[in-house]
Amino acid sequence: MVATKHPRWWCHRGIKWLLISVVALLIAWLVIAMYVRGEYLFAILSLTLASTGLYVFASGRAYAWRYVYPGLAGMGLFVLFPLVCTVAIAFTNYSSVHQLTFERARTVLLEQQNLSGKPYNFGLYPVGNQWRLALTLPAGGWLVSPAFSFAPDKAQILPMTASPEAPVGERATLRGITQNRLGLGQLVLQLPDDTRVRMSSLRQFSSLQQRYIPGDGLRLTDSLTGVVYRPDNSTGFYRAVGADGRFGDNKLSPGYTVSVGWHNFLRVLNDQGIQKPFLSIFVWTIVFSLLTVVLTVALGMVLACLVQWEALKGRAIYRMMLILPYAVPSFISILIFKGLFNQSFGEINIVLHALFGIQPSWFNDPTLARVMLVAINTWLGYPYMMILCMGLLKSIPDDLYEASAMDGAGPFQNFFRITLPMLIKPLTPLMIASFAFNFNNFVLIQLLTNGGPDRINATTPAGYTDLLVSYTYRIAFEGAGGQDFGLAAAIATIIFLLVGGLALLNLKATRMTFD
Repeated sequence: MVATKHPRWWCHRGIKWLLISVVALLIAWLVIAMYVRGEYLFAILSLTLASTGLYVFASGRAYAWRYVYPGLAGMGLFVLFPLVCTVAIAFTNYSSVHQLTFERARTVLLEQQNLSGKPYNFGLYPVGNQWRLALTLPAGGWLVSPAFSFAPDKAQILPMTASPEAPVGERATLRGITQNRLGLGQLVLQLPDDTRVRMSSLRQFSSLQQRYIPGDGLRLTDSLTGVVYRPDNSTGFYRAVGADGRFGDNKLSPGYTVSVGWHNFLRVLNDQGIQKPFLSIFVWTIVFSLLTVVLTVALGMVLACLVQWEALKGRAIYRMMLILPYAVPSFISILIFKGLFNQSFGEINIVLHALFGIQPSWFNDPTLARVMLVAINTWLGYPYMMILCMGLLKSIPDDLYEASAMDGAGPFQNFFRITLPMLIKPLTPLMIASFAFNFNNFVLIQLLTNGGPDRINATTPAGYTDLLVSYTYRIAFEGAGGQDFGLAAAIATIIFLLVGGLALLNLKATRMTFD
């Protein structure tokens, strides 16, 4: 018999393509909306992911990709896209004063206004469910508006008429004016002489004029001083232009984002105020990560051997107590240690003072602060290594220890000749992963020392306990001269390359371990 198609197959197919068309139209609308708002990267990303997804799920040829596409799309959206954005920002002057595009910065400057003429004091009077506004004339008398209702999202032009008396009713208090400030800001009062005034403060209305007047090309002229400003694409600011056509020192804010090429990367290499802290922090980051890995592995391995020792009574209790630091959230432990190491009131200094008469300045001395960091991070990290070693110890054959006992070997010889060689090889990839994690251990630094004590003569915020990741954060959000996202992105790109190299080393070590 010849198989026949379902008589309504065309109906199912029509519904399928109808749904695909609706989704495609919705995506097109979203992409166009992003593009109109200037979000070009998001528009391109959304268009790429959506069009690829529609093809994968609509085409029978790409059926096998339906199982892989969600993972690939997630990686592109949450990994590759932020990475591309970070690298792109590293080649710009993007900062707290250069956040806008040129078009938006110019629009903001053109929207700036300044007062002109004499201000008018005003009063606001309720009229049933509406309001009347009255301006006080300098020579006496009032200018009163018709009754109106506030529209905070829409401008209103109110004609003002002369009146010998103020409107009847109780005048609104300052609190009432504050509550209706948005609506008052949308009012334009047209005086009998056709002058228009707007709200300039909570007490007054004034005549406003545009501060910067557009001129030939992209020039702006200050209506108060007559100074001409022209965009300087090398700095991302509108800067004053002298009679000789050269840029002066005066500049207008906000600035705009421009491409600066390799400038941010060259600052890391050439600016001594950045280069020296960066190199010192880079070396300290490596030392901190190495010391943490070595100490946590050593401590965890020794404790694992002890709690697995059959002659030790109460092993289960010791094992539970030693694993407890791993069960407590790290940020809670860090904050507790911050209190314990307090110079004046911390329990550690109280004990040291009682025993030896000293009170170390843990947070103000660079060396002591680093020792404190390594000690606390070792405490936080050893339980993980201990658990791993406890599992790996089970895989070591007992025959090896029995043979060594017959040869007269002691516990130390067994540890260094059997246990350590058998554990270190499978632990190598995990040690590299631990190194990479501590290389970017932002939470410990931020909660415990915030990078301090601070370094002197550094162009950017930098401390003796800063890691590269916390140093980057401080540049991005705590700079005294403004948030420098471009420089922070450049350093983040360098960190990515370093951590990427560690990841490749980890993969290579893993391949060597299991080959």
